[in-house]
Amino acid sequence: MTHGATPAAQQAALRHVVVLGSPGAGSFTTAVAQAYCDEVRACGQVAEIRDLYAMGFNALLANSERPTAPDYRQPPDVAAELAVLETAAVISFVYPLWVGMPPAIIKGYIDRVLGAGFEEPERRSGDRVSTLRGKRLLSFSASASTRPWLEEHGQWTSIRQGIDSYLSTVFELVDGGHVHFDSIVEGVSESYVRQCLADVREVARRTCAAVLSERHARQNDARRLQLSH
Repeated sequence: MTHGATPAAQQAALRHVVVLGSPGAGSFTTAVAQAYCDEVRACGQVAEIRDLYAMGFNALLANSERPTAPDYRQPPDVAAELAVLETAAVISFVYPLWVGMPPAIIKGYIDRVLGAGFEEPERRSGDRVSTLRGKRLLSFSASASTRPWLEEHGQWTSIRQGIDSYLSTVFELVDGGHVHFDSIVEGVSESYVRQCLADVREVARRTCAAVLSERHARQNDARRLQLSH
């Protein structure tokens, strides 16, 4: 970022990548992803949806993609996704819960793309260095079950610890929270859906404000450091 960049230019550089794992073009989770992106753009920042089903994303991790494989290589589709993520200030996962867990395509994306986000040769030496360090991680999920039911059966804790907290720790991401919408069933009332999407937009506004504030703080720190020399 140049010293004389305008506020609009600063905001435009802040990118939000939304990884959507929903097979239905008219699904509730698709509407969540779109509402989030619409609000991010209204805040003057950049948003992009990576619709995994529409892209035909291959969720299967090949043996040659494992870091210990003697013929290790990074496939072009993984390299392309990493290039997108590396430009992001915020990475959001949006998905329904099926049988209490995210769809397999989301887990495949984590395995193949985030799992490839370690630099060589650190990966082989065991010194993990994430190329995603410092980016903000958000999650949005929806289920037919209620949140209390998920908590009672241990699924909510499993998702928060096994996905959100784990990813934040391993990939050095900032945990931006997890928003869950329950009782999303066929025939759900339009007023409930509107309220859910309003909540999504509010989260988007708060997130935009947070990453912009963080950007300004980093710029101010850099300027102070520059002036001290």
